[in-house]
Order: sequence, then C-alpha cells, then structure tokens
Amino acid sequence: MADDPRLGAGRGVAVRPRAALRLALVGLALLASPLAARAADAPADSTVVVNGLEALRPEAARAPFALAPGVRPFRERLAVSPGYGVLGHDRLFVLRAAYHPTSWLGYEAALGHDPGQAVQAVLHSFSVLLRWPLAGRLQPYAAAGYGMVMVDPGPSINAKPVTKNALTGGAGLEWFIRDDLSVRSEVRQAAVFGEQRGQQGVVVYDYTQATIGLSFYRSIRP
Repeated sequence: MADDPRLGAGRGVAVRPRAALRLALVGLALLASPLAARAADAPADSTVVVNGLEALRPEAARAPFALAPGVRPFRERLAVSPGYGVLGHDRLFVLRAAYHPTSWLGYEAALGHDPGQAVQAVLHSFSVLLRWPLAGRLQPYAAAGYGMVMVDPGPSINAKPVTKNALTGGAGLEWFIRDDLSVRSEVRQAAVFGEQRGQQGVVVYDYTQATIGLSFYRSIRP
C-alpha cells in the first residue's frame, strides 16, 4: 500500500532526485544573476591606503606629480597663493586669493606687507587675471589691478600715516607640480599716486613688485 501511487493523489507531487537537483541549480542561477549584475555595475575599489590611513585624493596618492591630460582646467576653481618677494628695494610678503569663473578670466584679491625699517607699507589690491590655458605644466598669465597703499612711518619724526591709490600691471608664470598645486612667479609694476613736498599736483612713484610662491587650487564644481 505504501508503494501505491494513488495514495499521493490530491496530497502532493513526488519529485525525483535528479529533478530536485535541477530545480536547485536553476534557483541558484537565478539568485546569482542579480548579484553578478550588481558586481559588474559597481565601480572598482579606488581606496588607497598610505601609512595605514585612507587617502582623501586617491589619484594624487597613486601618482603625486602626475597631471591630467589635456589643457589645464581653470574654470570654477579657487586658488590661494602665499608668496615672498620685493617691492622696490624692500621685502614683500603677499597673500592672494583668486576665483576663475571661466577658463581664461580670473578675479584676485591680494594683501601685501612691506616691513621697511624707517616706514612700513600695506598694499591691498583687486586684480583681473587673463589666461590662455595650455596643455602641460607651464601656464602664463597677465594681470592688471587697482589698490591702495597705506604707509606707516612708525617712529619717524614729523611724519604721519598716508594712504595712496595705486595701479598695478604685469605678467606671471605658473609651473604645475600636480593638478592642484603650482609654483607661481610674477613681476608687476606698481604706480603709486602721491605728492612731493614743494611740488604741486600728483606725483607718480613707480615700484617693481616681484614675487614667488605657491598656488593651491580647489574646484568648486559638484
């Protein structure tokens, strides 16, 4: 009676071992297909670990001094540039911050300090940077701006602080160490509008401003 096939009628279906094995294989294949598709679509692991720490910029960790191919991108990038140089015959410390709305145009604010012995001066200016972006590490540019010079005579006798208008213009050259870092050198001519004792009218004083420093770039694109 146990071998009578009629006993299973209406209660279930007898499944042979081979059929069960085939069903199990088909089920595993169906389950594995979505997992394989998700694994294929997932990006490769780009994590880079340096000295036990995960690098925030993996591409820079892999090749610290490599440049992306093509023309240097300047559009929608910020740059902060500390530098050191001379203003006339005196030392000059300068800090610049620039924003590039397009690939060829940039706006820059600068603050410079001339720590002279008898007098010291602070020069703040706003400039326009004009570029012709090139492929490679060397990137030239032109600059023109307006600002003011505040001269403090310090302990000098019979002298008082003065503030004068100034126009600046010149050119510079950047050498990119990597995509977000460059060495920047620049020469400008500063025309300071002042006055001279015993002479009427405005007197223009010319000063050569030469600096070298670094530029740190960051993109503001999402």
